[in-house]
Amino acid sequence: MRERFTAVLERFPSSLQQALQPMLDNHFAGCFTPRQLLQLQQQSALDESSLLFALLPLAAAMSLAPVSGFHVGAIVKGDSGTVYLGTNIELPGKALCHAVHAEQNAISRAWLAGEQRLSDIWINASPCGHCRQFMNELVAGDAINIHLPGQASAPLHHYLPYGFSPADLGIKQPLLATRHIELSCDASHDAVIQQALFHASHSYAPYSQCYCAVVLQTRDGAIFGGRYAENAAFNPSMMPMQMALANLNGHNRALKEISRAVLLASSAGKISLQDVSAEALRAVTDVALEYVTATPVPTPSI
Repeated sequence: MRERFTAVLERFPSSLQQALQPMLDNHFAGCFTPRQLLQLQQQSALDESSLLFALLPLAAAMSLAPVSGFHVGAIVKGDSGTVYLGTNIELPGKALCHAVHAEQNAISRAWLAGEQRLSDIWINASPCGHCRQFMNELVAGDAINIHLPGQASAPLHHYLPYGFSPADLGIKQPLLATRHIELSCDASHDAVIQQALFHASHSYAPYSQCYCAVVLQTRDGAIFGGRYAENAAFNPSMMPMQMALANLNGHNRALKEISRAVLLASSAGKISLQDVSAEALRAVTDVALEYVTATPVPTPSI
């Protein structure tokens, strides 16, 4: 069982402890399948919402908060029925714009897992404006049900009336929609660059066309990716480096284990994320950022 969950589990009812312990092994990746959720509900005698509120401290236990010291957890549910845990990530010594909010983290985990729509999110306090705007970028984002302790659930549009969305900028395929941007580069003999090319081709950058991704490799050869996720309000965009770092942390890996970092970006992008990605990386390791450009492949005309 993962050591960072030990103190949290000690505060859980014994029935929930016993149900969770075998699931929190070295393969736990911050999510629970529908089958696992059903098992947890049956053994704990909790309904789904009560169970997920109870599991929020597990998400918060994964927090990296050297700046605020405030540990936050969030849980989102995808249409597949799987739930994804997210937590806040802060980079030591870096400006707060480098931080990842727990809601963003959970949503990005679901996106990386292939979810195309989210139905619900559980958090301990009302989401900040940054996170409300980030959720509003998603497919049917304004209909996501927000669950707060002691309150009736309500959709996002209750918390963000008259929200500014991708549709206001003419975007018809919002974040989480199935999309693939064809990019090309020589990655035939490099598994890390191949993964970076895959994630960049599935990134979301309709405003800048800076389709890009970061892939981190650890000393034992494990690979963790992150994609750029832009936002109609621009500033709530999630950087690919932060998503990759959050992904690695969510798999119970220490940031000091990073041995290689690659940023792959479309050569047609209107902006560059090279400097901001390198700055974030320097906060956690001395490993230098490799930068690779890819060429957009024109879509054949019909």
